[in-house]
Amino acid sequence: MILPYEENLEIKYLNHIFDRTSNCYKFFWFLAILEKIDIKTEYTYDELITEMIVIAWYMVNEYGLKLGPNNTTDNLEEVVKYLYKVSFDKKVYSAVKKEVLRKKLNELNDEKYIDFKETLINNVPYCLQSPFYKEIKDPDKNKIDIINRKERLIYYFKEFKKLNTVIFISDEWVDYLRKNKIILIDWARYGLVNYLEKKNRLVPGISEKILPPYSRDLKRVKEYWGTIIKVAPDIKEIYGDNLLKDVSISIDHFVPWQFVAHDELWNLCPTTKSINSSKSNNLPNWDKYFIKLCNLEYRAYQLRYENELVAKEFEKCSKYHINDSKVKAQLYSDNIDKDIFRERLANVIKPEYDFAKKSGFQEW
Repeated sequence: MILPYEENLEIKYLNHIFDRTSNCYKFFWFLAILEKIDIKTEYTYDELITEMIVIAWYMVNEYGLKLGPNNTTDNLEEVVKYLYKVSFDKKVYSAVKKEVLRKKLNELNDEKYIDFKETLINNVPYCLQSPFYKEIKDPDKNKIDIINRKERLIYYFKEFKKLNTVIFISDEWVDYLRKNKIILIDWARYGLVNYLEKKNRLVPGISEKILPPYSRDLKRVKEYWGTIIKVAPDIKEIYGDNLLKDVSISIDHFVPWQFVAHDELWNLCPTTKSINSSKSNNLPNWDKYFIKLCNLEYRAYQLRYENELVAKEFEKCSKYHINDSKVKAQLYSDNIDKDIFRERLANVIKPEYDFAKKSGFQEW
């Protein structure tokens, strides 16, 4: 991505701030600055570390993404997990609103948490701008005076006071960061996704897992399966063999949504609310439940050709919940017999199922 040019700024150096990223800190530090740039232009280290945790919270606690480096646990990842499991009550869940989490973090007085934060400030405040002062090797807090003498930096440092150290955005960069905030956030997130893909090689859909979804709408899927159940009242859900004709159905992701991060129709099936809650983020036993899923999906496939109401609901639903044209051709084209359908469905679902299992999702 080419960043917007500004004649009086060193955009050529800005373009290279993420060139050397052995860990994730630079992405989160820069995103934290952009998160606050519209409101203020001076920040303490403590404020920015808090914002980094807020940004990382969802992707670590909802999806278990590794922030790297490989085969180690990054300190940012460690502190996010620590806060989630130890320091907060259940009200601070993985998709908690930013303002609620930020408030909780600001109120928290925990010695281990403070130790984590003090570790996090060791390098990133100085290293992010290293392309602007290449001649300064291994920039750190001991070289603040030298760094502050450089011209045209994005930000400068005030007197060092550990977590209370203040950085301030230089006047010449404030307008640029504000005016191009959306572009810069997209650029930083793009770099972060590429970084995370290398650290989470078995995990699909990384780009869908760095932000909480604003809303997830399975209304059309529920209407589709509701119509099928009305047409075929003998339909049972696959986990407990319960009839669904008199049940307020819940839509289950066969391979957990927390892994796939999509609502594709071929991975969705109706069940009861209690079973869906019990299954939670676990993987159903493949040998026990895949054949049942296949039978249910093939019954729905047949009914689409036998009943106009089902066909109508399928067309409405498929526009939003079948987004891969290749998969659509494989599973939803005409005249597929059951054996071929089962083989094709397995070819689509089994790789994601296996990746989820290797990534640590437990069997249910």
